[in-house]
Amino acid sequence: MAYREPIQLVGGTGSPYTQKMVALMRYRRVPYAVNWGIPSEICDAMGVEKPKPIFEPTFFFQEDGNTKAVCDSTPIIRRLEDTHSGRSVLPTDPALAFVDYLIEDFADEWCTKYMFHFRWHKKLDAGNAATLLPLSMNVSMPKDTHKEFKNWVEERQVSRLYVVGSNDTTAPVIDTSYRRFLLAMENHLANQNFMLGNRPAAGDFGLYGQLSQLVGFDPTSRAIASEVSPRTVAWVDLMRDQSGLEPTEKDWLILEDQADSLRGLLSEIGSMYAPAQLANVKAVMAGEKSWEAKIDGAVWTQQSFPYQAKCLRWTNEYYQALSESDRARVDTLLEGTGVAAMLSSD
Repeated sequence: MAYREPIQLVGGTGSPYTQKMVALMRYRRVPYAVNWGIPSEICDAMGVEKPKPIFEPTFFFQEDGNTKAVCDSTPIIRRLEDTHSGRSVLPTDPALAFVDYLIEDFADEWCTKYMFHFRWHKKLDAGNAATLLPLSMNVSMPKDTHKEFKNWVEERQVSRLYVVGSNDTTAPVIDTSYRRFLLAMENHLANQNFMLGNRPAAGDFGLYGQLSQLVGFDPTSRAIASEVSPRTVAWVDLMRDQSGLEPTEKDWLILEDQADSLRGLLSEIGSMYAPAQLANVKAVMAGEKSWEAKIDGAVWTQQSFPYQAKCLRWTNEYYQALSESDRARVDTLLEGTGVAAMLSSD
């Protein structure tokens, strides 16, 4: 096999999306070199134009002899599928691939609310994160510098809780949703090793990224996970490195053969993520900076996100691109979960 230069990326140990992509590349055996640092600083050092917005992880790809910095894990996964063959994380069955896309989108855009909330809402967790995150960039940081950096990180991140809708009113809703999600994972993992069979798909890595923090970094969410779903705790450890797994095509289970427990995960998407997405896109289309909706019996208010409105549009474009027969198969699986509310065949 010819040697391939490793793909360069920069991110943080406390970044769920960085952990998502590093675990995915381990599984796919894609050579990579990760720099644990700040993307904007690395771009400056390399003399590379920064993507807008710039966030973790940032990948550096070679295009026409030039280095281009690229963010956003979901399209990067599809890009890697085009450039590196074998050990795919995208199911070949179009209907199954769509469900995988739903799970990945839910992980990236809703489960991250669990992560950000549990990391910064309580003093214990905020203190833990503010202490460790600066050291993850420089473990030899001088004490005075670390103290100053710690205080800045904690103040900044706690002040941004409103961005994901975390406040005293929604805290019980987020806690309840997180516990339901963990219970759904516990039930599903009792039936199969991964969300869609016995090989991981992109959605598995999306969930792993968020859970790598919820289970492996933040004290309160870790304690809840250990109580509610020991299978999820064990799964997170296993997902970190699946490079030894030898997947086969038959390891994908078609929709009709999926365990009924998959519906538990889909129901959480339908009850929480779907109404949030619909309220957000309505606000974005109206030019409103925030939105309010009743979710799981509580009033939810948060900042509007144009990117999440794009996510909903992309999900619908994917759904509409399915053949009539594959859409019918998806509809049968989703019936009664609430997910259909955010899908349109027109």
